[in-house]
Amino acid sequence: MHILDNFLIHYLNRFDKYCFTVQIHHKIYTIGEGKPYFNVVFHNDIPKRELLSSTSLALGEAYMRKDLEIEGDLFTALTCLLEQTSQFSLDKSTLGRLLYPSESKAAQKKQVSSHYDLGNDFYKLWLDPSMSYSCAYFKQPDDTLEQAQHNKVHYILEKLHLQKGMSLLDIGCGWGYLLIEAARKYGIEGYGCTLSKEQWRKGQERIEKLGLEGQVHIDLIDYRDLDGDERKYDRIVSVGMLEHVGRSNYPLYMDTANQLLNDGGLFLLHYISGLGESVGNPWMRKYIFPGGTLPSLREIVSLAYDYDFRVIDVESLRRHYYKTLVCWYHNFQHVREQVMADKGEEFVRMWDLYLCGCAASFYIGNIDIHQLLMTKGNNNELPMTRWY
Repeated sequence: MHILDNFLIHYLNRFDKYCFTVQIHHKIYTIGEGKPYFNVVFHNDIPKRELLSSTSLALGEAYMRKDLEIEGDLFTALTCLLEQTSQFSLDKSTLGRLLYPSESKAAQKKQVSSHYDLGNDFYKLWLDPSMSYSCAYFKQPDDTLEQAQHNKVHYILEKLHLQKGMSLLDIGCGWGYLLIEAARKYGIEGYGCTLSKEQWRKGQERIEKLGLEGQVHIDLIDYRDLDGDERKYDRIVSVGMLEHVGRSNYPLYMDTANQLLNDGGLFLLHYISGLGESVGNPWMRKYIFPGGTLPSLREIVSLAYDYDFRVIDVESLRRHYYKTLVCWYHNFQHVREQVMADKGEEFVRMWDLYLCGCAASFYIGNIDIHQLLMTKGNNNELPMTRWY
């Protein structure tokens, strides 16, 4: 056996909770006991130092380059491996810049743009027509993705208990779908902010097409600059944006929301949450969401009470995000060849790994997603049941 084969097989034996086979140089090795769930084919060796520096980065990059291929179902393989993340290697000292990037305005604008400015045409290929890029809400088992995204937006709007003439701020508003739906159904005045030029451009097109220029406004602006105009809002919503704030900025983020919200107002925070306060997955940080950090539920709830917020409802939508990602992954497979022709095979394999890996992570509970509903100070005017 080749010396690198020997180390690789030795290393992979730590992932023996589920049985799988490994093929290296036409030799087959079995990891774990029982019937193999999948086969991993290594066309090229992975350097020992890379595996010991970061398992996720080494295996992820090998998959992108086709040095590593999976024979069998990718979701099954990722589920089996990601259930054993406690066995992953991570040398924080060698990955300092990746794990602890700058959380300045300039750095975060660049980080956000690297993902969301891939182009509206790209996202349009596999998202639903609303261009919603966050967890959907499947009220019925047979809901389509488009229906589930519509459900999600209106579920949030119902929780916010909107009334005609209220002002609603959407921090990280994406392509503006939530604000537009709120304006059309409830007659609110909507204001949104985003750091993505592509999202801002699409949002402007939607607003103009529907004749909502006097009712909905979106700015290309950092949330940290919102409190300079002295405007206050009756309601604040933020969906899938807190993951880009950075741990050092959580207090500033909560303070900014506190300053912008009227007394008694409601703040709904919808975000992917980690089980602890970790530095995150190095592969995901390098290739998908530079600077992305997952807050834990406990740290955000704790921070809420450092300001003037009162948490009145917490809901996990973990299984809904698993199903959302499965839909996105299947949609992406239908346009895979088209994307490959434009962006190359390595990009496509990277997105296969991202979408399928996230679906697996939500399915096994490595990550969660929470909606927190808070009031600024006490509010005794709201209905007394959750089901309003």
